[in-house]
Amino acid sequence: MKQLMLGNEAVARGLYEAGCSFVSSYPGTPSTEITEAVAKYPEVYAEWAPNEKVAMEAAFGASLAGRRSFCGMKHVGLNVAADPLFTIAYTGVNGGMVIGVADDAGMHSSQNEQDSRHYARSAKIPMLEPADSAEAIAFTKLAYELSEQYDTPVLMKMCTRVSHSQSVVETGERVESIKTYEKNPQKYIMMPGNAKRRHPVVEQRTRDLVAYAETAQINRVEPGKSSQMGIITSSTSYQYVKEVCGDTYPVMKLGMIWPMPEEKIKEFAASVSMLVIVEELDSFIEEHCRSLGLACVGKSNFSCIDELSPLKVAAQLAQPWQTGVKLEEAIPPRPPVMCAGCPHRGLFYTLKKNKLTVLGDIGCYTLGAVAPLAALDTTICMGASVSGLHGFTKSQGGAADGKTVAVIGDSTFMHSGITGLVNVAYNESNSTVIIVDNSITGMTGHQQNPTTGFNLKGDPCAKIDLETLCRAVGIRRVRVVDPYDLEQCDRAVKEELAANEPSVIISRRPCALLKYVKHKAPLVVDNDKCVGCKACMKIGCPAISIVGGKAKVDNTLCVGCGVCQQLCKLGALKEA
Repeated sequence: MKQLMLGNEAVARGLYEAGCSFVSSYPGTPSTEITEAVAKYPEVYAEWAPNEKVAMEAAFGASLAGRRSFCGMKHVGLNVAADPLFTIAYTGVNGGMVIGVADDAGMHSSQNEQDSRHYARSAKIPMLEPADSAEAIAFTKLAYELSEQYDTPVLMKMCTRVSHSQSVVETGERVESIKTYEKNPQKYIMMPGNAKRRHPVVEQRTRDLVAYAETAQINRVEPGKSSQMGIITSSTSYQYVKEVCGDTYPVMKLGMIWPMPEEKIKEFAASVSMLVIVEELDSFIEEHCRSLGLACVGKSNFSCIDELSPLKVAAQLAQPWQTGVKLEEAIPPRPPVMCAGCPHRGLFYTLKKNKLTVLGDIGCYTLGAVAPLAALDTTICMGASVSGLHGFTKSQGGAADGKTVAVIGDSTFMHSGITGLVNVAYNESNSTVIIVDNSITGMTGHQQNPTTGFNLKGDPCAKIDLETLCRAVGIRRVRVVDPYDLEQCDRAVKEELAANEPSVIISRRPCALLKYVKHKAPLVVDNDKCVGCKACMKIGCPAISIVGGKAKVDNTLCVGCGVCQQLCKLGALKEA
């Protein structure tokens, strides 16, 4: 049956059709929908893991048991899972194991533009790279065949444009695949003696995969009218090249991005006058071509910064391109902002008011860095706020005490904040950690996590008690505040910073966008009392604006949280 599918949905369909029976992932844009979509198939067990390392290790365990497995993550998540990745590359698999990783060129929702292709080369495992949804299904099924044939985990690399674009697919039937587990200590116990014997196996596997890449149908050459230029490309860059050039020039499309063929590329290069490499981010294909002794044009023309587009490709390939109709008026800027009624807003207002140094983390609360709150000093990676706070306070010799906090979300804390807090307790830094608990994984689209009491499918499950957990790792001072209550927040922050020991503040209120959260009636402005002082604007709520010198509340956005009321000394903001 033919239908339109997002690239991520197509990967999920490929997992289903290939007989995958175990999926463990951590949500991360642009990869999240793969796991959400595959969870809808009752034949596939799917879960959210606390982090990507756990997800990969769980998927390996399922593979070891003889089941086809999958774990999914975004590019920075692969950093978290790198430890098991490099060793699983040595052990190989039993049931097929596919690792989905989605890159984010252009940083639409990420803190860097990491190129995950380097992981395939470094870990010495194959990587497939589909360019549309149809290929996403086909390549996922192929990945399992390669995984079992060559005894290796296989990386499936997506990117934002392929993950979140729709194209036509044709679906097929599911094929079950189960293998028997047999003990094999020499293969699976990676102590030095066994690992040394596995390394030559890995190198031979790479040579075998290079030979496969020479004839693999997913590495194809599409003829062109002119041999003056030949283009090697992959993924979404291939779509741009074909959109701009059509069949003007021959194109080699690489579906298997590692290992790449050698003789096939040499033959293609010999058939054209000039070899051009079109790829996003790093010079991965270009470096491979140069290692083969080929002269080529690549990053000297195409930047390693930001994603490509048809316009950029057309400009560098000297091809005419219709740019479309330009708007006569400039589009007003729309900077990111926390939602109206966001429970994080009151807390960040408190932190800014107290002029604190705030080490931030990854989540929608990172928007606390945006004016007018501008409350954050750093954002590095998942969990770095807690570990960084410890280093910051310890290295200052007491100078930072009472002036510095870390802010981390509930899901991020479960992901990689716990070990940082263990370090705080164990090595006794005078650190105050604030867990902003909005009862969901907000930034990636409201996924469940171990603190919510529900699993991926929405079924009730064990709920981690944050207060008990924090005390269990050695933190004696743990308290909960309501971020809608500014006075309570201010008092808690001051008292915990004044204490001469580690402490945790849990700022707890559910995300305002959760379906079960009931809102109060929107506030209204008493124009007779409002003097236009703009005190209510200090929290940066999108529901409040100044019109004609007076505050105005947008009743389509306001959830009646009352935070702005606490800032108005004249009582101009009131319930309707």
